[in-house]
Amino acid sequence: MRKPHNPDHTPGPAWCCPQGGLRLGPKTTLSRRSFLESIGYTTLGTLGLKNVSWKSLSAGVTPFPEEHLAEFRTALKVMPILSYDTPTRAHQTSWRAWGGIQTQQEADEEMARIKSELSALKKKAEFPLEFLPLSGVKDSAEIDRLKEELAAADVVIVYAAGGWLDRFKKLEETGKELIFFCRHQSGPVYLWYEIISPRYLRQHTDYLALERADYSDVVIDSQEELLWRLRSLCGWRNTMGTKIIAVGGPDAWSQPPGVVPKLVEEKWRFDIKTVSYDELGRIINEARNDTAAMKRAQQRADEYLKLSGTKLETDFNFVRNAFLLEEVFMALMKKAGCRAITINGCMGTIMPIAETSACLTLSLLNDAGYLAFCESDFVVIPAGVLLANISGKPVFMNDPTYPHEGLITLAHCTAPRKMDGKTLEPARILTHFESDYGAAPKVEMRRGQIVTNIIPDFAAKRWVGLRGRIEEAPFL
Repeated sequence: MRKPHNPDHTPGPAWCCPQGGLRLGPKTTLSRRSFLESIGYTTLGTLGLKNVSWKSLSAGVTPFPEEHLAEFRTALKVMPILSYDTPTRAHQTSWRAWGGIQTQQEADEEMARIKSELSALKKKAEFPLEFLPLSGVKDSAEIDRLKEELAAADVVIVYAAGGWLDRFKKLEETGKELIFFCRHQSGPVYLWYEIISPRYLRQHTDYLALERADYSDVVIDSQEELLWRLRSLCGWRNTMGTKIIAVGGPDAWSQPPGVVPKLVEEKWRFDIKTVSYDELGRIINEARNDTAAMKRAQQRADEYLKLSGTKLETDFNFVRNAFLLEEVFMALMKKAGCRAITINGCMGTIMPIAETSACLTLSLLNDAGYLAFCESDFVVIPAGVLLANISGKPVFMNDPTYPHEGLITLAHCTAPRKMDGKTLEPARILTHFESDYGAAPKVEMRRGQIVTNIIPDFAAKRWVGLRGRIEEAPFL
């Protein structure tokens, strides 16, 4: 696991076609060990809509999603375990291991300390986090007795005060993600603060010898270091198995048909459901003939354009139709039981069907807590889903231009306005540039905002992560 972005940063995966100048920070690469370890496969499917009417599809859909935001991520369940020993004195021989916990009283005091720290972590976490009851173990047999508790956990934090390798081996066999916490100065020093590298990680060799753990899975003293690992694992857990609708089918920028979507299903276990444009067109036509739906779209468009910092520079009808399209997409996601959607053919195919571009619609959905991407580009979509699930904030799918002098321009037409997850940034509502049609937001991104950007590779083997700062938000 490598350290992800600060939760105060705005996330943004980078990729494909033509909002701001970004000053680059140090380049990092993201490890995929924890995120992509589980391999599975599901077949591409379709969302059955043949006999589904707009009336039945829209039943119960909240027409004002921005007023009903809720935490969309499933809580990460964490089981803390204190591994320790209470040795018995022996004459004229070494009878205790190195470390500051040697008695049951000292172990009980440490258990109380850990509980206090976990309580503080839960209050500080800005992501859904659940700690299971803390357990103390003095041998591997006691781990066997925790079978049910371990089965309920996503992650185990091993407070490695004492004990030996057999306990770690037993925990490895559960298949759970493991984080090893060792004390140096935050309390009684732990045995494994001294020996976790040579004894466990390197297995008495000069090289990392484990498949399921590496140096980044060890935390010394720092609660902040512990928190970001839990945050990233929460993002990973919520990303694996994502169900997503692909209007017009899944695709990948400049890649052979089908290859990348299949790879995404294998690596990330994505469940991709296709909605054909024929079905979408039929549903939009039915929605357009729904007086109540059109009235809602008109009302919401009027209210949106009255928001502070919002300037209309295209035809109002495009904006109204974008709100109708948003309600259609919300209904489709409800039908599929998901909160993610992407559109193939957004540069042309959808425009005569929706009588607008999809740009503003996708921006609205992202601000409302959904995951909405243009182009059905599954090279980059997993990065966007992961960043949103780590940060709990909207992501900006963008096209990186050629970097120069530490500056890179990130361009696209679907930027959310709540880039920090809270504040609605000013925006000009224009036409989509390439078509000069529809409604697209030109978001005036805040200068000085720190952002995290991910550039995925086509083969899903190595991602490049960079931290940057918004320097300006120019207009093409």
